[in-house]
Amino acid sequence: MIKKILSYLYPIVLHKENSTTSNVLEVTLYNGKLLLDSKRTNYSYGALQKVLRKGLLLIGKERIQQMNNILLLGVAGGSVAKTLVNEFNYTKKITGVEIDANILQIANVYFGLNKIENFNCIIADAQQFIHDSTEKFDLIIIDVFNDDKMPAFLFEKSFVEDCQSALDKMGYILFNTMLQADEKEKFLNQYKSYFTKDRYEIIHLKNVEKHNDLLAINSF
Repeated sequence: MIKKILSYLYPIVLHKENSTTSNVLEVTLYNGKLLLDSKRTNYSYGALQKVLRKGLLLIGKERIQQMNNILLLGVAGGSVAKTLVNEFNYTKKITGVEIDANILQIANVYFGLNKIENFNCIIADAQQFIHDSTEKFDLIIIDVFNDDKMPAFLFEKSFVEDCQSALDKMGYILFNTMLQADEKEKFLNQYKSYFTKDRYEIIHLKNVEKHNDLLAINSF
């Protein structure tokens, strides 16, 4: 209780460890809330949760509730899974793919991710998982970062085509991006060019929570 009160004055680090994919992972108590951060950016339950919540609201609560199968590429502390369950009342299948087993352990211990009954997390590389998958998803949320960097494969045509193949009819892709100003236009335009206007509609939310751009893509 004392730590929670003090957290309104300054952030309190509860857990810190090195990570092969994210450099450093920290669980911090700040303003009474637990956050998961890497060295340079928020991973879960802070600004990131607000970014993806806006994307989910854009798709719509009722539409999401009608979905049968949601895929999260990049899980971290599990804030997106919790948002789906607690705020959107989503009760059907959620599959998470997380490359870092250490992050999943932290998510279970500090954020109770393993208590979400309709959520299952697979330790795997997102690129390889989506390439091998034979399953169809109504919503694919792409939230893959190495600290504050985005892996190059996310913008490659082969990865986009694998995501398109895994997307069910009338499905959505929600892609969270954070890019340097001098490369943002190039990479986002390249990514959007892989979605033809006769099959997909793209909504681009710019400067969400200042630093992120969010792409909501609907197949039809």
